[in-house]
Amino acid sequence: MCGLSGEIRFDGGRPDVDAVRRMNDRLAPRGPDGEGLWSNGPVALGHRRLKIIDLSDRGAQPMTDGSDAAATGVFNGCLYNYQELRRELQGLGHRFVSTSDTEVLIKAYLEWGVQCVDHFLGMFAFALVDHRTGQVVLGRDRLGIKPLYLAPGPGRLRFASSLPALLAAGGVDTSIDPVALHQYLTWHATVPAPRTILNGVAKLPPATVRVVETDGTYRDRHYWQPSYTRRPEHDGMTTDEWRDAVLEALRVAVRRRMVADVPVGVLLSGGLDSSLVVALLADEGQRDLATFSVGFESAGGEQGDEFHYSRLMAREFATDHHELMVPSTEVSGALDAAVAAMAEPQVSHDVIAFHLLSRQVSEHVKVVQSGQGADEVFAGYHWYPRLAVPVRADAADAYAEAYFDRTHADLARIVQPHMLPGEDVSMQFVREHMATPGAETALDAALRLDTHVMLVDDPVKRVDNMTMDWGLEARVPFLDHELVELAAACPPELKLAHDGKGVLKEAGRKLLPAEVVDRPKGYFPVPAIKHMAGPVLERVREALEAPAAKGRGIFREEYVAELLAAPEEHRTRRGANGLWQVALLELWLQKHGIN
Repeated sequence: MCGLSGEIRFDGGRPDVDAVRRMNDRLAPRGPDGEGLWSNGPVALGHRRLKIIDLSDRGAQPMTDGSDAAATGVFNGCLYNYQELRRELQGLGHRFVSTSDTEVLIKAYLEWGVQCVDHFLGMFAFALVDHRTGQVVLGRDRLGIKPLYLAPGPGRLRFASSLPALLAAGGVDTSIDPVALHQYLTWHATVPAPRTILNGVAKLPPATVRVVETDGTYRDRHYWQPSYTRRPEHDGMTTDEWRDAVLEALRVAVRRRMVADVPVGVLLSGGLDSSLVVALLADEGQRDLATFSVGFESAGGEQGDEFHYSRLMAREFATDHHELMVPSTEVSGALDAAVAAMAEPQVSHDVIAFHLLSRQVSEHVKVVQSGQGADEVFAGYHWYPRLAVPVRADAADAYAEAYFDRTHADLARIVQPHMLPGEDVSMQFVREHMATPGAETALDAALRLDTHVMLVDDPVKRVDNMTMDWGLEARVPFLDHELVELAAACPPELKLAHDGKGVLKEAGRKLLPAEVVDRPKGYFPVPAIKHMAGPVLERVREALEAPAAKGRGIFREEYVAELLAAPEEHRTRRGANGLWQVALLELWLQKHGIN
């Protein structure tokens, strides 16, 4: 629901309040409804507010505990169970002066310490100054839905809700991290926490609370990781019982995400996932629900919209439906704005769709629910069946064969020698993850990796960046942590059934038209980018031939020349356009002033 920033000094100096103000200004789109700065001793905090819960000034941030000024905090996100926690804390003797979830978060910390996160149902990133100890506590939600970037410097640490905000403060090492570059080119632009593409910026990992001491040392508490194994409490459950359990957990997740003091809409693609959200809300009694869809002109023989299905759902459940059709001539103009909104470079074509759709949606509502995450949680992608075949020991190799864009050997002819790590760091990461206990089968291990690593730093980040750039909060019920725990325990064969998401499709049959449940899997298609031509190709060529690109020297010049000479021919192993992946990184670096 906003953006946060701050600086901590460890050298006895005062924080640079002007730097925090610059970060705050860069976060303005995330919080257009208000701003605040606070500084005391070695810490300064900044906040931009999007008013969703407690619309009064009593909900403004930074917020200091009103009873004895024991803590001051800034918070981004939403605690869906804040009302229940408020009543519990009141019973423990706490008094409240607002109806905001921010005050609940601060009181929860004062009551339970770093264990407060165990009580939270929601998405969040926060920074709390404990005036009793001088410690600063940073926290992030279980699935990493809300971001928190860190930039260490001489005698200080800065943090913010976006990487570009840290750049605005200055003093960031903007050299490229070769390991992150390797991951970017291998995993479809995913760079897992704590790395980013820049050496000078890190990310707090999901499900982590970091306690920073006054001397700059810190300790982390990783507070959640579901087990991807079959559990005794589910022994003997039939397929129908699993279907009903999943449907009920999703119903609870959708209901939780209606908590707001403003209307909540839905991003409706017409696919199974977003359609289930709409159907469950209708089943809960929601009327005239605002739904939103986006489409593009066809190109290269590829259909550019899925309006047939979204219209079908809108009619079926009588929603207040809105469509945005984007002409191909607008895509190149929209590209730069979407790149500017990216906290990190993101190559999926639908990032532009989300950005354009978010602009339209923000004119109607401040909060939407989205179907993001269902494919990773319930095994919806086409490569998952291949991962169910190998024995557990072969999981890493099977994952690489199904998922990787390129091999380590491929990268040797793409990047300059000084940018190539001496070993296959991406494969090493996957091998270590797959070998970690807590996953029963190869598919369980792959789903764990996708849900807790790949999902966080690709689809989830994409939705957060594009929606919040227009002051729009997106909530993702498929990433309700209790639903994720249930799905992790679900037998893999039930998820793989019916060409993927089998148990979810069975749940859908109880609520949705068969045409929606049984339709082919769709995506947010943006043909004007997938089929590189016209103004988009010219923009790409301009970026790759710019002096900044040549001076940076990330990619081999002969490889870039090959891409530009045949922009449609060079495809990754997963079918993505190789030119687009290379160009997007350079577009992002230039757009954010990194030379």
